[in-house]
Order: sequence, then C-alpha cells, then structure tokens
Amino acid sequence: MRLSATSLDHVPPGIARYSYERAAQEIGIVHFGLGAFHRAHQAWYTDLCMDAGERGWAISGVSLRSPTVAEQLNPQDGLYTLTERSGDDSETRVIGAVREVLVAAQEPEKVIARLGSQSVSIVSFTVTEKGYARRPGGSLDLAAAEASFYPLLTQGLRLRREHDLPGLTLVSCDNLPANGRELERLFGEWLAERAPDLAAWVAAECAFPSTMVDRIVPATTPADIDWLEGQLGVRDEGAIFTERFSQWVIEDRFAGPRPRWERHGAQLVRDVEPYETAKLRMLNGAHSALAYCGLELGYEFVHEAIADPMLRGLVERLMRQEAATSLSPAPGQDLEAYADALIARFADPALNHRLIQIAMDGSQKIPQRWLETLAYHQRRGAPCPALIEALAAWLKHVRGDRRPVDDPMATQLVTLWANTGSSGIAAALFGPQGLFAQTWQGDEATLARLTRRLG
Repeated sequence: MRLSATSLDHVPPGIARYSYERAAQEIGIVHFGLGAFHRAHQAWYTDLCMDAGERGWAISGVSLRSPTVAEQLNPQDGLYTLTERSGDDSETRVIGAVREVLVAAQEPEKVIARLGSQSVSIVSFTVTEKGYARRPGGSLDLAAAEASFYPLLTQGLRLRREHDLPGLTLVSCDNLPANGRELERLFGEWLAERAPDLAAWVAAECAFPSTMVDRIVPATTPADIDWLEGQLGVRDEGAIFTERFSQWVIEDRFAGPRPRWERHGAQLVRDVEPYETAKLRMLNGAHSALAYCGLELGYEFVHEAIADPMLRGLVERLMRQEAATSLSPAPGQDLEAYADALIARFADPALNHRLIQIAMDGSQKIPQRWLETLAYHQRRGAPCPALIEALAAWLKHVRGDRRPVDDPMATQLVTLWANTGSSGIAAALFGPQGLFAQTWQGDEATLARLTRRLG
C-alpha cells in the first residue's frame, strides 16, 4: 500500500504529520527542480508555515525533463515523509506542502498556466548550477537555456502581464554566489534576446532575492524505503532522509506576499553574501575535496572519508586556513565554530552521504567552491596546498579512466585530457588561456606543482 491521502490513516499515530486542510490551500509557489533537497528544505519550511495557520502556500513542483519525481509523488497525492537522522536516532514527519508535480517536457501548458495564476506569488529554483545554463565565463548559453526553465518562465510572466497580475518573487536556492543577482542577470540576458518587450516589466515588477541554503540530503536508497515501510505500515516512494541541521538565509527583498519562513528557523537579512560565501568555500569546498580525494582512495561515503586522518587534516586546512581566511564574516558569524560544526556533520554515519553524489557537475561547482579562494590568496602571495591537492584529485576524476564522469562538460574535459596529457592539462584549464582563467589563473610554480601531483 502506497502512502496517500486515503492511506494516511494506516500511518501510526506516533508519526508526526501536517494538521492543515490541504484542499483549502491554494497553490502559492511554483518550484522548478522538485528533487530531494527542495523537499527536505524549502518545502519543509513551507509545510511548517501552513501547519502554524498560514494559508495559500501549497507548492506546484515542476520537473523539467525526468518523470521520476512525478511518478513518486503524484500517486501519493503529493505526500511524502521526511526522516531526520542523527546517530542512532531518527524522527519522521509526513509533509503535505506539495500539491502536484508537473513534468514540463510533457505538459508545458500546465506549467505556464500555474505561473500565470492569480494565487501564485513565488517561483523558486533548485535546478543545480548547470540548470542556469551559464558558460564557464558566466554569460548565458542561449542554446542550453532553451532546454531549461527560461522559456516557460517567460511565457508565464507574459501571461501575468497580459492579465494585469503582479510580478513574482523569483527565489534561487542553488549554490551560486549571489544567486538572486545571478538569476536576475541571466534572465535579463535571456529576455534581451528572446523577449525584449517583457524586460522592462520584469525589471519593474519582479524581485530576485539571494539566499543561502544548507542541509545535507543524501540520495534515498531502496534499503531506506524498505526500512521506512516497516515503520509506517505503508510504502513511501518519495521518502527523504536528511540530517537534523537546516539553515536558510534569505535576502529580505520580495515583490509580494510570502510565507513567514523566519518563524520556523529561516533568517531574513539585508545581505546574504557573508553566509553564502562561507557555505560555498567552507562546507561545499570541503565536501568537494572529500568527494574527489575520497573516491581516489576508494571510499564511498563522506563519514568514511573524514575518518581518514590524512583527509581530515586536508579538510581542516582547507576550511580553517584557506577558505575561512578568504572571507569577511558578518557580525557575530563565528567561522571557527562553523568549521567545528561542519566536521561533526561530516562525521555522522547516520547520513550515508555518497561521495559520488557530491562529485557530480564539478566543472559547474569548483569556480565558486575553490577557484575564488585560490585567486584571493594568490593576490596575497599565499599558497593553498589543500586546494591544490583537491584540484589535482578533480582533474584525475574528470579524466574518466576510472569511472564515468557525470558533468555537463565531461566530453570537453576528456578531450582536453586526450589532447594535452598530464603535462598540459593544468595549463589548458588554469593557464592564461585556460578554460577557467577568468576565475583563477595559476602562476607557473602553482601549475607546476599541480602537474607534478598528476604525475
């Protein structure tokens, strides 16, 4: 028996669940990229808001291509469970915030109609870095953007303008630096090319707040679902497992109404940058280092990799001496305590966070996670041995001779490796004319050190 509105009575009374009347909740949010992270984070916060009495914030989830999430959640009336794990303890809650999942490739008109509906005030995104269709230099790749959310969003906003409806707040929840400003810039480039008549209206009527999001959400396994079925008495194919920790820092910049997420732990601030930069360079930077260095040493999970004394030492240096010293923290932001908390989170074996999951799409992640830190210290003449070690492990990973490379630039990177070999790949990527030279250009000594590590 699948979890659903009709089978909910079979769930034991000890399992927490939403208390609001779902049918009375209008859809107020359209979310692109309804994957595990959104369900563990923004949908969870929104569920708590409606449970506290707020109305009109049900979520219409949009999957751009894959029908997997729709096949998981639609037969369950959008219901799913969130299980928080820590050590040997766990706590499960039934989440009711998601009303529907639309597959854009199959039903684009429904997505456009949702975006254009009067009840919707917010569009949010967890499409990962590659979903924004940025070239390595940062400009919009128009061809890639055609297959992303840009055309649907444009048509939905045009529908709103035609019906004299207000603009929307567009909330990026992805790991891009200044993600709201970046979304605004990229969407502006898209409109300039594809819908110039709409550009002025969007600029005047819509808002693009930046955010910082943080919660470790490992991929759910069949064993997880089997275990949960034993606890629930029903089967949840959309189950999410996560840590107890969650953080959401949001720039207080909205075009219209919003849920009061701050009543449930989110932080509304004037400037997100100190928080997001710390997260990108310390947490995400360390995660990526553990992924590539850990996979090279044969580890499968984050908690296994951080238990290796050599890798722990590398991560400690990366976070405390290289990443943290490149930041300007906000008042009261304790980066040493943050690093302590990150190490503890990484070491929790309850999460089983797979390194290969973190290793995906490295070409889209390393500029903000590693290269900006390298550039900062290079201007000051300071070495970053931990980041160079991590960069070498990434280069070996994208060579593709040990495992398939899951990266939008995989073919280009493998071709560069074949053409340049280990003696030339560092310069091809990070030299003066390198692929990533706009973010960081290694000096001769650093490139030589990196090349020796590839040996």
